[in-house]
Amino acid sequence: MKTKKLVLLALLAAIALTIFMVEAQIPALVPIPGIKLGLSNIVTVFTVFAVGAWEGAAVLFVRIFLGAVFSGNFSSILYSAAGGLLAITATVLLRKILKKEQLWVAGCCGAVAHALGQMAMAIFVTGTPAIAVYLPVMIACGIVTGLFTGLCAQFLVNRGGNLWKITSK
Repeated sequence: MKTKKLVLLALLAAIALTIFMVEAQIPALVPIPGIKLGLSNIVTVFTVFAVGAWEGAAVLFVRIFLGAVFSGNFSSILYSAAGGLLAITATVLLRKILKKEQLWVAGCCGAVAHALGQMAMAIFVTGTPAIAVYLPVMIACGIVTGLFTGLCAQFLVNRGGNLWKITSK
């Protein structure tokens, strides 16, 4: 991997981790457990569309791991990894069919996939399928927050032009 690309990915992971840690300090906007804006996902969607699919996955999983380490909440890594895996898969698949003006769709679909992954892990861990009744609320909130993060990533990708391209200079 070229040094310039490695540095860019390290910076993106650091930005995502910083956003994640700052957001963790913000009181919940709604009184529903597990619902948050997911602002660090702006960096993930941006990375997938501006740099590449594998790079976006690397930034996401570095952020998930380091977020668990720095927050001291290792139990959350299971839920974050399950949701993140489905979200990055959806985002990468959509990368092949979406235009630059449609990145918000990737944000919404990624957020819904994340909610599905978290719910599947919660059911697996607790052995309580009845908690799936909470899924429609998670999906609705995911669509709203995913729309916001997707629009932010779309703005960054579209405004950056060739600035985000990695060259071998």
